Amino acid sequence: MRFAAAIRHRPLTCLLGLAAISLAALALVPPIPQPQAYHQFADQRTLFGIPHFWNVVSNLPFVVVGAMGLYRVRGNLSASTFFLGVFLTGFGSAFYHWRPDDIGLFWDRLPMSVAFMAALACVIEERIDGLAGRMLLWPLILLGIVSLLVWIRTDDLRLYAWVQFFPCIVLPLMFWLLAPKYSGTPYWFAAAGLYVLAKILEHADAPIHEATGHAMSGHALKHVAAAGACYAIYLAFTRRQPIRS
Repeated sequence: MRFAAAIRHRPLTCLLGLAAISLAALALVPPIPQPQAYHQFADQRTLFGIPHFWNVVSNLPFVVVGAMGLYRVRGNLSASTFFLGVFLTGFGSAFYHWRPDDIGLFWDRLPMSVAFMAALACVIEERIDGLAGRMLLWPLILLGIVSLLVWIRTDDLRLYAWVQFFPCIVLPLMFWLLAPKYSGTPYWFAAAGLYVLAKILEHADAPIHEATGHAMSGHALKHVAAAGACYAIYLAFTRRQPIRS
């Protein structure tokens, strides 16, 4: 209860404190190398001259949703940056899946990290303070880029894991404890549900490939679910209305 009250009364201080503590805690975690088995996806088929066809073309929804968002949220820097990250994820992920290796994975994860950090800045703007969200946007994005440079140079995923999962921890807290400035909160919860589904599908890549008679794999469906999460956030921005106190 005291923690919840502290977040309500000093949300930005608590957020920065949680970030600092969790980043410091990474020193207590052993280095996390990138498993090379990660690149061995279940669906290895080449169709129409495209290797790993479905894992490549299933990234098209990211490009579509990203382009829609860039067109509709012009003037909102954090939201535009989020949808730019989504748009570029479509290309980065397609590039990676064409020939899966660590270098391709770097270009896959780079725009994803931009999208994760921009989404966090967006919610800070809406739930805590608009100026604080805009000011934190670039430091957060820089941290995301640094996390990938650390990984590719040292084969240590700890900081990138923080970039991906810290928002997954603090965003629900902010939605639960802090009042919104706009309507559309259910769309954010839908996005969270679709993101969880995407992670489940990713984990079940091979079993889904077997269950569908090798017609489709879990990883390709993961791309569709993750793009659906981005579309839910698109709806949150394009359908929201100011909430008057």
